[in-house]
Amino acid sequence: MNTSIQILPKKIRRELPGDLAMWFFIFAELVVFGIFFLAYAFARARNVDLFNASQMQLDRSSGVINTVLLISSSYFVVRAVECIRHDQGKRSARWLGAAMVCGSFFVVLKLFEFAAKIDAGITMSTNLFFMFYLFLAFFHFMHVILGMVILGAIAVKAWRGGYSTADHGGVETGAAYWHMVDLVWIILFPLIYVMH
Repeated sequence: MNTSIQILPKKIRRELPGDLAMWFFIFAELVVFGIFFLAYAFARARNVDLFNASQMQLDRSSGVINTVLLISSSYFVVRAVECIRHDQGKRSARWLGAAMVCGSFFVVLKLFEFAAKIDAGITMSTNLFFMFYLFLAFFHFMHVILGMVILGAIAVKAWRGGYSTADHGGVETGAAYWHMVDLVWIILFPLIYVMH
């Protein structure tokens, strides 16, 4: 006898796209980033002048460009998922490739930004703001790198016909991770670069 309670009618219920384990990982990552964001907000509230002065040394133009790149890449990933749902593996792989190009430009711009800070003598020990900025930016940067590796592996498999309309969970799993990376940046950018 099935004693489970179905909250939604079967026609309305939807499964999470991709692998459930990835959703647990995404949730854990969002919790970690959330804790860091709260710590940043708490430290900022106690050191407003220091944070405002230090924030002015960041390159907002680079931050805006990186935001556009990641939002564009998420759009390309959405297109890749749509293509694979229609059994268009090579088109899906091309869209994933476009997302990785955006991710690559993001990585290059961040490397230039990090290099500029190092050249200016700024490190994590410079002050509390730069400790948070460098840590959060680098932590997110590493997630972008991992996301590009995931998208690359998925693109190769899609190109070779490894996914189909009936079996494309891997593409949805990678897409979910990439959207998490994008979401974190959409919070990180205004928090670190813009808000006073």
